[in-house]
Amino acid sequence: MKIVALIPARYAATRFPAKLMQTLGNKTVIRHTYDNTKAAGLFDEVIVATDSEIIFKEITEHGGNARMTSAKHESGSDRIAEVARNMEVDVVVNIQGDTPFVNVPALKKIIDLFNDSNVQVASMMQELKEEKFINDPNYVKVAVDKNWNALMFSRSVIPYPRNKEEKIIYYEHIGVYAFRKQALLNFTEWEMTPLEKIEKIECLRYLENGVPLKMIVVNGVGIEIDTPEDLERASKKLII
Repeated sequence: MKIVALIPARYAATRFPAKLMQTLGNKTVIRHTYDNTKAAGLFDEVIVATDSEIIFKEITEHGGNARMTSAKHESGSDRIAEVARNMEVDVVVNIQGDTPFVNVPALKKIIDLFNDSNVQVASMMQELKEEKFINDPNYVKVAVDKNWNALMFSRSVIPYPRNKEEKIIYYEHIGVYAFRKQALLNFTEWEMTPLEKIEKIECLRYLENGVPLKMIVVNGVGIEIDTPEDLERASKKLII
């Protein structure tokens, strides 16, 4: 089974412009992500998929592998699908470019799910315990069935605590995905679905087209660089 890690990387970012090119220690954020993903030793290839010549040069001039893609893609899945389409690959893992600290055990766990031929798409989640995060629409929540397949993703609180006597575990969706190649290509050929448009959560497109998402519980994937404050926290972690 050939497994490839693809890292979608845009230069523009609304909250933190050029965040992937910010310096973290002695490298840029995107190089940390690329180098640490490669060092994990789990992938036959690691490729950065970008519409930015700046990011392309940053990776290739330091010996890495990058591919230029269209600037018109609406999502990271669309961007990596452009690269995966012409590759001989069985499973594609989408690594976010702004996650410089790679959780190797979590990645291995999600890859191992594909030993089951029924698994087409998989993703990660972690337990949410603080009420401020549970109620925050920027934290996407997920509910699962007894077999750990996703039932629903929402920015609202799910499940709603109608019965206060029952213990409730809330899960936050973490945007690390793994796909069989054809499942990824199918995603790009489907139109946006109603719930996806309402919630602005792209993985709902799979559920609305009847494709299960197998979920695993992890202890986080490290710091995501979304703000200058995140970069500062990551710098402190790097020193430690």
